Amino acid sequence: MSRTPTVARRLFDRFEPVHALTYFAPESREALGQAGFRGFWMCYFAARAAPLGAVGADVVTAVFFNFAPSHVARALPAAWEFASPADALGARETSAVAALNRCGVVDGPDVRSAADLLAAAAATAPLDGRPLFAANRALPWPDEPVARLWHASTLLREQRGDAHVATLVANGVGGRDCNVLHALADRVPREFIVRSREYDDQEWQSCVARLTDRGFVDARGALTDSGHAFKQHLEDTTDRLSLSAFDTLDDDDLRVLFRTLTPLTRAVVAGGDIPSATPMGLRRDDLDDDDAHLS
Repeated sequence: MSRTPTVARRLFDRFEPVHALTYFAPESREALGQAGFRGFWMCYFAARAAPLGAVGADVVTAVFFNFAPSHVARALPAAWEFASPADALGARETSAVAALNRCGVVDGPDVRSAADLLAAAAATAPLDGRPLFAANRALPWPDEPVARLWHASTLLREQRGDAHVATLVANGVGGRDCNVLHALADRVPREFIVRSREYDDQEWQSCVARLTDRGFVDARGALTDSGHAFKQHLEDTTDRLSLSAFDTLDDDDLRVLFRTLTPLTRAVVAGGDIPSATPMGLRRDDLDDDDAHLS
């Protein structure tokens, strides 16, 4: 089976918003708050870490990779004094379904088709070296079609995320440096990264200095040609590692997946909850195209 890694990237741009709605939808914040968690970041860390169990800050800092340890430590393990991982799991799934329904993603043939195909991929995707994917895959599969679509999307985005972390580690890029590299490559505004990943000027400049020492940043603070090439290498490697998740789907399956999933993603994006700039670096430039482009 010969497929370009671009397929994996285009699929990511489609299933990631289905999952990412979890972090931005008011339904999610309300449900997690009602469960007992306090504040946006406690809700975020508790909900995303819940498949791992009642873990502490060190585990989540390692697995999530790009957050400051002090940022995580303000939420965990304290979150588990307010509610349990099971409470977080229930709240995140039910609120995700409610948010998707509000965006117009409801039970129907396209939702069921996309959910079944994503689930088939997630059930057979490589597990090795992917701890957050493994923890999510161990959870029970929901029966309700929209919940199944969301769960499958969650598995595949964490499978890709684990592969991206492995790629960064193998290439000597730390969790804090990768955010700065992402911003310098114009994948996300610096202001958004500084706010959402908690940098002060001193830490930011320390990261820039390390990237400069490797020849990736010039004296003006911009990426060099080597820096751009390195960043593209990281993205291309992640795409290659993620492509095998879809080996169980034949070409006809992939065509159906693009045809059914792309309009659902458009509906989620049109809902307006997910900001245009996110750390995931989502691309929206071809969401009008539901062709798989396999040949």
